[in-house]
Amino acid sequence: MSLRRAIVWFRQDLRVHDNEALTQALKVADEILPVFIFDERVYKGRTRWFDFPKAGKYRTQFVIEAVEDLRRNLRKLGNELVIRVGKPEEIIFELARENRTSWVFCNRERTEEELFVQDELEKKLWEVGQEIRYTRGKMLYYTADLPFPISHTPDVFTQYRKEVERIVPVREPLAVPVHVPAFSTDIIPGILPELTDFGHDPIIPDSRRVLAFKGGESAALERLRYYLWDSDLIRDYKETRNGMIGGDYSSKFSPWLALGCLSPKMVYAELTRYEAERGANKSTYWLFFELLWRDFFRMMAKKYEKKIFLKGGTKAEERTDLRDNWELFSRWLEGETGVPFIDANMRELNLTGFMSNRGRQNVASFLVNDLNVNWQMGAEYFESLLIDYDVTSNWGNWNYVAGVGSDPRENRYFNIIKQARNYDPKGEYVKLWLPELAELPAELVHIPDQLKFAEQEEHHVKIGSHYPQAIVGTKKWDRRSW
Repeated sequence: MSLRRAIVWFRQDLRVHDNEALTQALKVADEILPVFIFDERVYKGRTRWFDFPKAGKYRTQFVIEAVEDLRRNLRKLGNELVIRVGKPEEIIFELARENRTSWVFCNRERTEEELFVQDELEKKLWEVGQEIRYTRGKMLYYTADLPFPISHTPDVFTQYRKEVERIVPVREPLAVPVHVPAFSTDIIPGILPELTDFGHDPIIPDSRRVLAFKGGESAALERLRYYLWDSDLIRDYKETRNGMIGGDYSSKFSPWLALGCLSPKMVYAELTRYEAERGANKSTYWLFFELLWRDFFRMMAKKYEKKIFLKGGTKAEERTDLRDNWELFSRWLEGETGVPFIDANMRELNLTGFMSNRGRQNVASFLVNDLNVNWQMGAEYFESLLIDYDVTSNWGNWNYVAGVGSDPRENRYFNIIKQARNYDPKGEYVKLWLPELAELPAELVHIPDQLKFAEQEEHHVKIGSHYPQAIVGTKKWDRRSW
């Protein structure tokens, strides 16, 4: 009897815990070939409209580390990860044809570029009598368990949340396999690429970064354990999640969730265990609430498909006041707007690949609602820079900030100075990333464009020289009483 063989194509599920594709393959196949492809259109490509690197150096490095960790973890289970660079639909097909496999198992993706790849692979496999079997791994809930079909998903998050959390249980995460049997024939595993192979310079770590993010399942589970069990930081998550400095102000799970190094079901399982052993409160619920948001964004992408990328968003209503203004956009992305709270956040993003949720909301609102710049430019720049880039969360959030989402958020316009004073009252965050403003007192650090000449002299800062003139005067949001 011939051996039954299967390929497990790792995509956005770089883990061995709660991995449905791997689990299902082990049920039907005698030998497993795990594969990861660095898609050249992503790691060497450019964004669709505005020509940024599609995966910048911070995200690329995080992915490289995650793939390396996945290879180590598969070796512990008796197998080897095959690594290639190229087009997945071509490389996977050739591996399947040459090795006479029966199936390719992978997570189903729902957005346009990922759909193209999996559809092309499926067509090729049909030609040689092989089957692609899809599984799910990015969501907290299985779509089959939801009380409505995708096409009838509520457009309002609150309605979605109430319908789902009231009646749908979260399934238990799948166990890590005891053993993953390897192919009996030799296959060259491939060399893990380096950052320079994708045209990026080596990263020089910035000492001000919130966390030394390390890609991979091992680091993800370590962070989960630290945030819940070692530190009890989860107890105050709701109160501290809008912080700006340091590693403890929020869970920081997002990079690992985005790449599938950490299963949302695993987070939920640990969260419920924590509540049972150490008590539940508003903060433990709020982490679950944020996981629900991630699922909701993914459902909106499934429902509205490519509309989330278009200028009119899921509402299909374009804002006529937005322009592709490269001059203003460049000032924004370089952190040279003259508005300190915006510039500090953008400089953190540029130097680390990360920015707080509070920062993201403010810089997005400023770009769209104060500079009247096309929101798609910001969305693509975030796609390039963020280590925790998640296609549906990123584009869904930009839809809402621009007011073109199906569920526009209330108060999506931010008073930047009010936000700065609420979340950086002493100016510590601004001074961390804008040291040229370090001598300004807290009451002036967020409004340097309003400084009189004598105040500039006193605090050793010259507006227009040491720090740029504001492209939007801070008096728009705040007027000093002289």
